[in-house]
Amino acid sequence: MKFYDRTEEIATLHKIRENAKENAQFTVVTGRRRIGKTSLVLKAYEDTPILYFFVGRKAENLLCEEFRQEVETKLDIKLGGTPANFAEMFDFLMSLSKERSFTLFIDEFQNFFRVNPSVFSDMQKIWDLNHTSSKINLIVCGSVYSMMTKIFRDKKEPLYNRQNRFMHIRAFKPSVLKEIMHDYAPGYSNDDLLALYSFTGGVAKYVQLLVEDHAFTVDSMIDSIISSDSVFINEGRAILVEEFGKDYDTYFSILSAIASGNTRRSEIESLIGKEIGGYLTRLEDDYGIIRKEIPLGAKTSTKNTVYTIHDNFFSFWFRFIFKYGHILEIGAYNQMRTVIRRDYATFSGKMLERYFYDKSAESGNYTILGRWWDRKGENEIDLIAANEFEKTAEIYEIKRQRKNINIATLDEKARTMLPQIPQLKGFAVEIRGLDMENM
Repeated sequence: MKFYDRTEEIATLHKIRENAKENAQFTVVTGRRRIGKTSLVLKAYEDTPILYFFVGRKAENLLCEEFRQEVETKLDIKLGGTPANFAEMFDFLMSLSKERSFTLFIDEFQNFFRVNPSVFSDMQKIWDLNHTSSKINLIVCGSVYSMMTKIFRDKKEPLYNRQNRFMHIRAFKPSVLKEIMHDYAPGYSNDDLLALYSFTGGVAKYVQLLVEDHAFTVDSMIDSIISSDSVFINEGRAILVEEFGKDYDTYFSILSAIASGNTRRSEIESLIGKEIGGYLTRLEDDYGIIRKEIPLGAKTSTKNTVYTIHDNFFSFWFRFIFKYGHILEIGAYNQMRTVIRRDYATFSGKMLERYFYDKSAESGNYTILGRWWDRKGENEIDLIAANEFEKTAEIYEIKRQRKNINIATLDEKARTMLPQIPQLKGFAVEIRGLDMENM
């Protein structure tokens, strides 16, 4: 699959490289696994040699030998032997960068926790002593969100706030997914587009896997994802066990409950039989996997709160693959595909609401986006999109099929809702429906 999007990120990385010619730059690039962080940096700097250090889980002396070869090849110099440790290598490069500007890209940076945790304090000391006279363009990248956050945003850590920028790479936006479908499957249906969005969430690697498997329809995507050699089946566990550590069973149970529609804390606790306040906080603040949502206009202290998994792939993985893992364990792939096809309309209907939220955000036409529901759960509005400067608001009901949208009922709900949202007072309001034809 060809390289898509990332125009703004590439422009930013180009600017950072230019700035480094005068003053040292330290950039942190993070984002969930498979999002395309490494590809982005290498693409941005494909026009010039860069030092690429991959921090594998191996002995420090073996890493330093790999790094020595990279330095000698890319910078056309001889080190006269392998540095004894990474601190010695980094000190040499910081000194060299006072004479010439170059880019050092350290990938899977968080793995130094396993290789040698003292690397972080060593780097802090070397950086602090040398960066004012250096011209290095230092970029570090990591996939384990909790670890990267800890390294650079925990005041107790030596590299706290040493970076100039913290770039968070996000999934492809709806317009990019449409471009990809247009390029590879020009006859695609909106249901096919919705499936690509629902199953991958715009995560670059997952999109690439489906494109390379020529899976462009709902059915072919399901067949590709649920197969004996599919990487999708073990993907959720492979990524999240490392994030969660020994408590992963509890976290998995919480995420499975949310994915199955149990979005209130009381519902989740009833299902798993334990108090989960601390787990929910860590899932949101430390791991960035769930979001706590309140109705638009409600006070932050409201108890009318729900939790959602904001990563589409994890929503899908926990809703189907984790929940029905026993089916996959015995190799009943056809049965699993049947389950997904049976429940696809309901699952993708919720994803369609998220799609239109993302599409509205991408448009740049609004300053307020949100949902609304009452305490009893009897009335719900799928999307409110408003512009504070133009004092306009659009209230939407979202369904897969137009025939299931009831504008009269939506109007009644809006009349109940609007007096409860002070920020929309005096706005010109339009009541509308959105379905798959509007994608």
